[in-house]
Amino acid sequence: MTDQPILPPDEDDDLLAAEYVLGLLDREERALVEARLRRDATLMLRVEDWEERLSGLNDDYAEVAAPNLMPQIEARLFPQAPVARRSLFGNLWAWGSAATAAVALVAYLALTPAAPSYTAILTADAGGLKYEATISQDTLTLTRVSGTDADPTHSYELWVIAGDNPPVSLGVVPGNAQTITRPGLAEGQTLAITLEQSGGSPDGKPHGPIVAAGKLIAA
Repeated sequence: MTDQPILPPDEDDDLLAAEYVLGLLDREERALVEARLRRDATLMLRVEDWEERLSGLNDDYAEVAAPNLMPQIEARLFPQAPVARRSLFGNLWAWGSAATAAVALVAYLALTPAAPSYTAILTADAGGLKYEATISQDTLTLTRVSGTDADPTHSYELWVIAGDNPPVSLGVVPGNAQTITRPGLAEGQTLAITLEQSGGSPDGKPHGPIVAAGKLIAA
């Protein structure tokens, strides 16, 4: 990969598509290409063409299953191993009172400047639930692209996990979309959706199973 920047549309998209398929782009360049692929059908066709041309290179390699990241996310959400499997959460939440978490979140949001743009894809190993999250300036937009509403006795609730800190609720996710102002999120943090009782968690801590999760990356 050369030190040349990402090429603008129509200058050398064929070379750009080839480098994307070969994995020669760095993380920032790859994210920019993936953002273009969502809206540029011509570039998508070039990528598919290069994938077809280079498909023979895979013949010498055995298929390897994609890594299962859900256990790592669950381990971050629930740092102690449960004694019984009756609940994924049980009595594993010992991170202080909801009032303390709320005060910490308010202080964090008040001191955080306008954030750059990020994206995340929230999925699960099983089930068809999938969300796309985009952050522009101080606004998080969460859109469901597949799956259905929670049943009438439950609600989906969105959480953010920053480093080793306890999960912080960003609120119940109603319907197909949710917009949240000043979420205070950053690259590398994890967004997770759990299935909670109707109206959301009563104490600021997740109790239901994780139904979708994903990490934020720079858009």
